[in-house]
Amino acid sequence: MMTDPISDMLSRIRNAALARHDRAEMPHSVLKERVAHVLKSEGYLDDVRVSDPDNGVGRVLTLILRYGKGRESAIDGLRRVSTPGRRVYVRHDHIPKVQSGMGISILSTSRGVMTDVDARKQRVGGELLCEVW
Repeated sequence: MMTDPISDMLSRIRNAALARHDRAEMPHSVLKERVAHVLKSEGYLDDVRVSDPDNGVGRVLTLILRYGKGRESAIDGLRRVSTPGRRVYVRHDHIPKVQSGMGISILSTSRGVMTDVDARKQRVGGELLCEVW
């Protein structure tokens, strides 16, 4: 049993980027898929795919990683902020900037999963899931 699926997702992305793999595969969940779509819209991933089970195991979330010239990963770092043992909630005016604005925070709000910039614009706070730079 996995106690923190978001942390597992971030570790798989980090490990795949460090090993220069083209893709990272993981078990599917709706929250992971929404976080992946935020990463894609911000330019950290090339594509997000959900495959239906062919052997009856379960759906698989496949993330196609983005690399620049010289095979440099678009993702320099990932950090899990809110954990199952210590939830971190922030108001819209207290959302921290990541790497002086060069990275993003991903929040789970009442209006869905979004970046820190979108949360500030919509004036909603929520659970601070992770930081990406």
